Amino acid sequence: MNRLNFSRYSLKIAALVLALFALFAAPAARAQQGKYVFYVGTYTGNGNSSKGIYAYRFDAATGQGTPLGLAAETTNPSFLALSPNGQFLYAVNEVENYQGANSGGVSAFSVDRPTGKLTLLNEVRSRGIDPCYIIVDKSGKYVLVANYVGDSVAVFPVLEDGKLGEATDFVPRRTGHGANPERQEAPHAHSIDLSPDNRFAFVDDLGLDELFVYKFDSANGTLAPNDSLIVKFGPGAGPRHFLLHPSGKFAYVIAELASTVTVFSFDQRTGALLPRQMISTLPKGFAGGSDAAEIRIAPSGKFLYASNRRHDSITVFAIDSQNGTLTKIDNTPTQGKIPRSFDIDPTGNFLLAANQKSDNIVIFRIDQETGRLAPTGQKLEVGSPVCVKFMAATK
Repeated sequence: MNRLNFSRYSLKIAALVLALFALFAAPAARAQQGKYVFYVGTYTGNGNSSKGIYAYRFDAATGQGTPLGLAAETTNPSFLALSPNGQFLYAVNEVENYQGANSGGVSAFSVDRPTGKLTLLNEVRSRGIDPCYIIVDKSGKYVLVANYVGDSVAVFPVLEDGKLGEATDFVPRRTGHGANPERQEAPHAHSIDLSPDNRFAFVDDLGLDELFVYKFDSANGTLAPNDSLIVKFGPGAGPRHFLLHPSGKFAYVIAELASTVTVFSFDQRTGALLPRQMISTLPKGFAGGSDAAEIRIAPSGKFLYASNRRHDSITVFAIDSQNGTLTKIDNTPTQGKIPRSFDIDPTGNFLLAANQKSDNIVIFRIDQETGRLAPTGQKLEVGSPVCVKFMAATK
């Protein structure tokens, strides 16, 4: 190869390297700019002003949220999940009768990332009444749903165009009841989550005071129960939501009726959970009624947050990095009524509390050293907010 050809060849290689760098660095650059869109799932009807799913821009440099309006009109989209690539959003339709059937629904939407708008792709029956929780598996190939009243979980395949196919698996209701005659008269599946390696699914049953660990077959979209992997809680606890620590070593379950968080060590090889600690989410000496709801861990893994309805607060816990146990730091009022859910922005600097009964989302700044919350003064109005989900924004 002569010198001229070698120079041309070198220039082509350099151009290719720069192109590849730009291709792979672009998503990271967008994320570093701290520009996001977040979606809010709501309750509609029954006098609520909401009409469906709402979208907002979010600037993580300032903590400023800007309304983008109604992203999609749909009935009771109480819980949302985004696909890993951000191209699709899935929502439960928490109803008793969907399209004339004794079932709730699941809706699939395509996402227009520059505007935040959602376009309905299709709807399927959830195979149970009042679905209240939904996730997308790590590969983006399956959507998993928990049906609260039907006490069942179902797995739906994601087709190439983002639509949902007919269920690949359905785990029917169990039998029995818990200690609380009003809330635990029957089994109630309240959530379903997956381990980071997609091998295990965790189902909290509020009605039975139990957590079930299933083996998840991500190739075929099926769940295999394992009777040896059932975690039992105290009578009347009401396990609601499950969360794994970023390290993968610890797991946390918030119990709605008992207002507690239980800490577990997690065996990543077998899926087994070993209890380590149980701690209240309420201030010492508080004697009023309250219902715990949501649970989140800061991206740093240093702090855990839990919401309390009726007490209307977010509890801040410090996480021991060695054993995962919790130390209570603070209870912060959410400046609204019934904080059903909340989320932490991807940078870990802000927490957004969704106050269902006061129709607003209140934005708090997170102190990175102490974990404490400080209100930014910003409140976003939205009817009956239930769920908040973030995604990276694009131009």
